[in-house]
Amino acid sequence: MTAMNTSLPAGKNIEADAEKAIGKLTEAQNEIGRVIIGQRNVVDLSLISILSGGHALLVGVPGLAKSLLVETLGTVLGLSEKRVQFTPDLMPADILGAEVLEQSESGKRAFRFIKGPVFSQLLMADEINRASPRTQSALLQAMQEKYVTIAGAKHVLPKPFHVLATQNPIEQEGTYPLPEAQLDRFLLQIDVNFPTLDTERSILLATTGAATTKAAKAFTSKDLIAMQTLVRNLPVGEKVVDAILALTRNARPDQTELGGVREAVSWGPGPRAGQALMLATRAKALLDGRLSPSVDDVLDLAGPVLRHRMALTFAARASGTKIDHVIDQLKDSLR
Repeated sequence: MTAMNTSLPAGKNIEADAEKAIGKLTEAQNEIGRVIIGQRNVVDLSLISILSGGHALLVGVPGLAKSLLVETLGTVLGLSEKRVQFTPDLMPADILGAEVLEQSESGKRAFRFIKGPVFSQLLMADEINRASPRTQSALLQAMQEKYVTIAGAKHVLPKPFHVLATQNPIEQEGTYPLPEAQLDRFLLQIDVNFPTLDTERSILLATTGAATTKAAKAFTSKDLIAMQTLVRNLPVGEKVVDAILALTRNARPDQTELGGVREAVSWGPGPRAGQALMLATRAKALLDGRLSPSVDDVLDLAGPVLRHRMALTFAARASGTKIDHVIDQLKDSLR
């Protein structure tokens, strides 16, 4: 875990930069909304994850436009985007790349590294939990260190680098649960639910005609990197820091002051959860047109940050307790 330098560069006008960023973010939201009907919360959480410099896990049944969302984000944010369909027979080399032996015209043989799809700015890992644990773990180093090691050689990934993975509900056939270490690499878990009646009606009318709506580019990758730097420089008040610490520490069964959490949780979030909340609340404030986050932002993001970083005891699961019930208890303790 590396230290984070949040000092502003000399002469930096944070308010002017924030106003410019807010205008571009509004444009991006409008462009995405032309393609993705409804699901505003899902769109905003995806943008928050990218603005924070992190990765996101989108969880939902097939057919809810998760893949279309990732493709649209790549277009609107000006990122090079590649897609990998995860299947049980997918191998790590299919994601990372591999060395091949080539022979020159003079007869000299040498290995050449052929880059895999992970060498992109926005990698869509579609149905990530349909691949074997060995293949899933191939992304661990890339997601955390932003480089991969092949045959002892280090290969740096493009900047920025983000993974947006889609996952089917684990109750479905043919899925492998993601290991805790990899789940922790995702800044947010974004649950994608079925649309409302009115939204589904709009989807039917908008997507079954002859014309196809396409999003336009609103960002460049340089714009995005500048915004990610701006997010890290937004000020955070002591009340927000205290709320983040209280939330994450109370989610751990050996540190919590809440009896219900102690009985229901088998393991809780580590310090990375607090880091994720700190960054995500800043990004949410900027997306909402504000210069600093509030305790309400912490409450709004508690679920997406903590949901995949906690596990229930067997007794809690047997009694019908859900992880969201525990998170609601944690949020109530802050109110």
